[in-house]
This record gives sequence, C-alpha cells and structure tokens, in this order.
Amino acid sequence: MSLKEIKFSKMHGLGNDYIVIDETEEELIPEDKKPEVTAELCRRGFSIGADGVIFVTPSASEDIWFRIFNSDGSEAEMCGNGIRCFSKFVYDKGIINKENIDVETLGGTKKVELTIEDGKVASSKVNMGNATFKTSEIPMTSDKEEFLDDELIVDGNPLKMSAVSVGNPHAVIFTDNLDDVPLNEMGPIIEAHEAFPQKINVHFVKILSKNEIDMITWERGAGVTFACGTGATSCVLAGFKLGKLDNDVMVHLPGGDLKINVYENSETLGAFMEGDAVLVFDGIIKINI
Repeated sequence: MSLKEIKFSKMHGLGNDYIVIDETEEELIPEDKKPEVTAELCRRGFSIGADGVIFVTPSASEDIWFRIFNSDGSEAEMCGNGIRCFSKFVYDKGIINKENIDVETLGGTKKVELTIEDGKVASSKVNMGNATFKTSEIPMTSDKEEFLDDELIVDGNPLKMSAVSVGNPHAVIFTDNLDDVPLNEMGPIIEAHEAFPQKINVHFVKILSKNEIDMITWERGAGVTFACGTGATSCVLAGFKLGKLDNDVMVHLPGGDLKINVYENSETLGAFMEGDAVLVFDGIIKINI
C-alpha cells in the first residue's frame, strides 16, 4: 500500500451529502478498492463523512458516466440528489460545457437540463425516465404482477406499501402521521426484507394535498438521510398511480424541497425532478491504497 493524494469536492443536495471524485483523466481509486475506500471516506467523525461517493467517469455511449457508492461501500444504480451534485460538478469544473447532458448510470441514461446563473449551475432538472411497477423488474419476490397499496408482512405485522423502481428500488408507505414512524427501527427491517432480493429504499409519506407531500427516508446502504431524489420521484409516481396525487407535486423532505412532474407515455409513467445542489468545499485527502 502507498499513500496517495486524492482531490475531491464535498457537495450536497438538500442535505444528502456526497464526496465527488473526478476520474475522467485517470482512475484514482482502483476498481477493487472503491467499496473499501468509499466506506472509509464516508465515516463521519473519522474521515470526510458523507452519504456516499460519486465518481465522474468517461462514458463510451453518453456525455459522461455517473457512478455512486453508498456509505457502506455498495454500488447503487442511481441517486436523484447525487446526480444533481454530479451535474453541477461536471459543468462548474469545465468537464462538460453544455446545458443539456446525457448521463450514463447503472439505472439507464438520464437527461439533465441545467439552469445557469453567473456561469454556474443554479439548479438541475432531471428526466428520471420510465418507472416500472412490475415486481419482477423492481425486483420484488411476489405472486403479484404489481405491488400497489398491498400488504406485506413486516416483523410479523401487515404493512400497506407500494413498490416501484426508477432505476433503483423503492418501497412507499403512506401514513397520516410521520411523527409516529419509528424510522430507525422499521427502515432496516424493510430494507433487508426477504421480499426484496437486492434490498430496497424505504419512504414514509404524508399527503398534505394532491399537490404536496411530506416524506422521510431510510436509504438502502446509507440509513436515514435528509433527502432522496429518486425516492421523492417514486413517492409521487406511486401516489399518482393510486390516484392520491396529481402530476405536479411539491415534495418536502427534511433537507428541503423538490419539484416532481409526472408524465404519461405509451408504456408507463415517467417523471422530471427539479432541485438545486451545493458545493460545500474542495479538498485533498491522503489515503492508503
């Protein structure tokens, strides 16, 4: 092992914070070391601290490739708050010099429209693409083709939820009172439920009106987070599918607000997500690799 200096940026989207590392010129952290290094860098109080690490990587098919690892070292398919941080990073750092970006992710290509003010990205609108409610594609082990407002036995008790994927899997639970939700207890139980072979993100949602919701999140591989962009998208999609919400919804998360707009196409539902991202600081860290 040798000591290596790594340049990084610390960023957040609604308090969902990430370490962003530019690997467009060279691979700074070897592929087999990425999970281990990510887990170490994300340790709050002992290192930089974050919900995950984002790698900016060249793409063979799109403008740029977005890779994200959770704080436990597992690689995720997509992240809504993360991709907004990523998009601001690649534009503000001059890696990409256009306002409409096609981003490769493990959850499919995402189209990002940037709003520029004074030469910097002020906000991003992301086409999150098509959602799927099919249990086989989420994936979810179930004899039902779709799992919408259905009961799942959780810790011995029935719990009504809906399952949806927007490139990564989400469980959406509507409730009348978020204050009574034991998120630290229920989150990990649902995340690792046997019905979800690849685990799942968990969201509890209170509907304020057909155009406004509150939500809290237990994020797969990260735990309680201030915000989850793919989660906000999934909650609105599930609510729209069930007739509980309209297609334009303001989502209030502990870290701030996101605008979600649902659109219908011939195949399924899709959605746009709009919000900002913030550069906290740039830095250099020495790590053993």
